[in-house]
Amino acid sequence: MATSSVGTLPSHAAPPAQEASRTHRAPSADETRAAKAQGEPSLRQQQNVQILQASMDVSIQSGDSSLALLYRTAIDRINELLGPELGPNAIGNASSQDNSPEGTAGRILALSTALYDAYAARHPGKDAGTVARDFVALIRGGFETGFNEARDILSGLGVLGEGSPVASGIQKTYELVMKGYDDFLASRLAPAAETAPQGAAAPPAAGA
Repeated sequence: MATSSVGTLPSHAAPPAQEASRTHRAPSADETRAAKAQGEPSLRQQQNVQILQASMDVSIQSGDSSLALLYRTAIDRINELLGPELGPNAIGNASSQDNSPEGTAGRILALSTALYDAYAARHPGKDAGTVARDFVALIRGGFETGFNEARDILSGLGVLGEGSPVASGIQKTYELVMKGYDDFLASRLAPAAETAPQGAAAPPAAGA
């Protein structure tokens, strides 16, 4: 009896072997699910990797590809901050390939500030000056985040050393964009300043 019960063990060992072969297939389905789930939190990293791979083909030391990286990360982060107001990918992908500091800054400024009217239309009750300041703060913050991401990646590649044309290129782009945002804000506040004296002229006269 003991031997017959022991003898039944090999006959039961075959099904578990089949189950083991099934569990070998199951992980492949789980792995694809896990890969998708893992891809969502690291979407930003995947985008950066794609940009870097493209950049390396052209040689990032040239400076052009580093500004392409800066442009992409800046536009992506501005899109993220404008998303709650204007929907996803508010700024469409631009096809222009002028990757000089002036060209890169010009595209970032043109594409981001072009959304001002759409943003202002969503805040009809707000003071025009406040709307302009809030809008510029949003796009400026998005640009700074994207700029810092690009700089960190380039720093990791060791191309931002002293005297590096890449470092001077992205720094010049940063300064041009910041000045552009200042100029844009000033241009939006100017009409409010022109109309203000009509309403504000009375109080000083009354005080005199």
